[in-house]
Amino acid sequence: MTLPMSGLRIMVATKPIDFRKGHDSLAALVKNELDRDPFTGTVFVFRARKADRLKLLYWDGTGLVLAYKRLEEHSFAWPAVKDGLMSLSHAQFEALFAGMDWRRVRAVTARAPQTAE
Repeated sequence: MTLPMSGLRIMVATKPIDFRKGHDSLAALVKNELDRDPFTGTVFVFRARKADRLKLLYWDGTGLVLAYKRLEEHSFAWPAVKDGLMSLSHAQFEALFAGMDWRRVRAVTARAPQTAE
C-alpha cells in the first residue's frame, strides 16, 4: 500500500486491540490511551490478537481514513506485545504491510556532498 505522502510518521500500537473498533473508537484510543493526537496526519497501525490482521488509522486533512488488511496464509511480524507505541520508517511500514519481516529493513544514510561536480 502506498500512503499519500512518504514523509508521514508511522506509529505502531504494540498491544492488540478489539478489532470491532471503528474510526471514532480508534481515534479515542489514540487520544486517551496512547496520548497522541489522531488528527495530525500520523498513521497509527493496530494489530488484532491474531497476528494475521492489521488496521491503519490516519487523518488525511478531510477525514479519518481506516484501512484493514488480513493475510490469508501467513501472519505479520509484530514487535513484542506491551503497552505503548513504536515508530516505523516508511520502508519498514511498506515491508510490514506486504507481510514481510520489517525488522530486516534498514534505512541507508548518506551525507550530502559538500560540492557539486
